[in-house]
Amino acid sequence: MSPANNGQIVILNGAPRSGKSSIVTAIQETFEGPWMNLGVDVFVTQVTPPRYRPGIGLRPGEDGHPLKPLVPVMYAAMYDSIAAHSRAGLNVVVDAGHHDEGILRDCARRLRGLPVLFVGVHCPIEVIMERRIRGQPGRDGVYAAGSPQDPMPAPVQLWQTAVHVPAIYDIEVDTSISSPAECAAAIRARLEKGPPPSAFRSLAE
Repeated sequence: MSPANNGQIVILNGAPRSGKSSIVTAIQETFEGPWMNLGVDVFVTQVTPPRYRPGIGLRPGEDGHPLKPLVPVMYAAMYDSIAAHSRAGLNVVVDAGHHDEGILRDCARRLRGLPVLFVGVHCPIEVIMERRIRGQPGRDGVYAAGSPQDPMPAPVQLWQTAVHVPAIYDIEVDTSISSPAECAAAIRARLEKGPPPSAFRSLAE
């Protein structure tokens, strides 16, 4: 029998290497019921054809990139899929890196009427650079790691500011001081104790 209610949606928004994927894993492993991972990492690496990557993972400041016109369409398709899963009664967790306010507001409108918790995932740029330098298994060369001449590349700095505009969240976490499990626990407590989420409703208006 299908679930009677819409599934809960949790959207984690932050810069690359801020720790979103680890929180997704913690949520899938510890929250009750099935939590479907329909985020940017999955969409880029498993859904988008290689020749159209990074797709919705395109960095801020690349307005002239030939893939730029596809980004709003891809985001729309991903969020429509998120909505469909929720309406089928499945919980959804999403890692995202929204740096275009217009696209973010369109995505919010696509989830109107559905239960959405919008989470700001923060991490100081110094910690992000340490993580970029260490790399990530299977994603060698994906992240700009800097150099002695350019220890904090401009794209990394731009991500830090652009991804949190307009900074309307239901809850915020900092992965430099909290583990993925602790962040997931804080999200679960917010879902259980309230107040009801309102950030995506505000963004959709």
